[in-house]
Amino acid sequence: MNRNTRPRAAAPPGDRPWYRIRNAADDEDVVEILIYDEIGYSYWYGGVSAQDMVRELQKIDADEIRVRINSPGGDVFEGIAILNALRSHPARVTTVIDGLAASAASFIAMAGDEIVIARNAEMMIHEASGLCIGNAADMRELADQLDRVGDNIAGIYADRAGGDATDWREAMRTETWYSDEEAVAAGLADRVERFGNDDASAKTKNRFDLSVFNYAGRRAAPAPPRIAAHQPMNSSATEVEAEKEATVPTLNEELAKRLGVSEDADDDTLLGALDEALAEGEETTAENPAVPATAESVTQAAARFGLTVVDSATLEQLRADARLGRQASERQEREDRERIVDNAIGKGKIPPSRRDHWLNLLTVDKAMADTLNALPDELAVPLTEIGHSVDGSTSNDADLSWFGNNDKKGA
Repeated sequence: MNRNTRPRAAAPPGDRPWYRIRNAADDEDVVEILIYDEIGYSYWYGGVSAQDMVRELQKIDADEIRVRINSPGGDVFEGIAILNALRSHPARVTTVIDGLAASAASFIAMAGDEIVIARNAEMMIHEASGLCIGNAADMRELADQLDRVGDNIAGIYADRAGGDATDWREAMRTETWYSDEEAVAAGLADRVERFGNDDASAKTKNRFDLSVFNYAGRRAAPAPPRIAAHQPMNSSATEVEAEKEATVPTLNEELAKRLGVSEDADDDTLLGALDEALAEGEETTAENPAVPATAESVTQAAARFGLTVVDSATLEQLRADARLGRQASERQEREDRERIVDNAIGKGKIPPSRRDHWLNLLTVDKAMADTLNALPDELAVPLTEIGHSVDGSTSNDADLSWFGNNDKKGA
């Protein structure tokens, strides 16, 4: 799931955009975002960071955003940043899987208020991966971090599709591929839609080299497991439900039972009994008028349930204080992240150009601070003096004294 560890035949051009934002061709009021390549910035290959996309996304003022996806995945943290940005946008978001939504692209698709998968398109979920250079402790630390990331992603699928996160994590471990219908059955998509020629989706997804995965597409992969929340109801359960529907009483039968009249009473009899019951209720209310509520009675009633009543002014002050506290906490956390990253830059662990990238990683996962601190000093920028030159103004006569007498004689 981390594009930095994937083998490539050749590096792509630097700063190659993997997304485009445009007005939809079929509706000017809809903004389309096309994610049609590997996602995010690569330390080795460059590209465009998710920060650039999120910045553009936040400027979109539209009632509906359509995100069209055809991507083999990319950087997991960049993908999570895009997911959260789409979730928090006020517009209605529809994600459309045009060809392939694999790895990080699959959980970006979960940001949609509606998830549509094109006919013949595919989805793939798998475990996060990473690259570590270090000792055994470093590698164990990376393994723990990857487990946390895996649990987080499994939770994303469970929140959107249902089922238990542990079941989704198991499906990720085996690298699970889904056809269009299988994705809907699993709850990863809401519906399958045909977009003209059915072969278009197949051609779209075939532009990617799938040999970097365990299986080269759905045809080469085993059938996906059934998550409990989406297993189809068996025939015996269907029969039981049918029997339950047959024994549900009618409205007239239920009314007759509650009003104390015969179950086979006609409508006029039922209405008469209902009028009598309503009249009795009105008489009871007149005899026992409701006692008006007071602040003291409300406070006492709330106390019986372990609640505390506060006036609106106090409540507003508490809310204002909470907002200030939250802002102070966020400011402190931001300053802590900046201090950690700037300290790493000062020690040469990372180049200054990677400052924003590491700040984004720490925002998503605080544990990345341990990874950053574990990097060797001067890994990216050498700071220690490795040599020096001799002052050219210094006379070298002393160095030549061993050749003999260097006295000059006059003419």
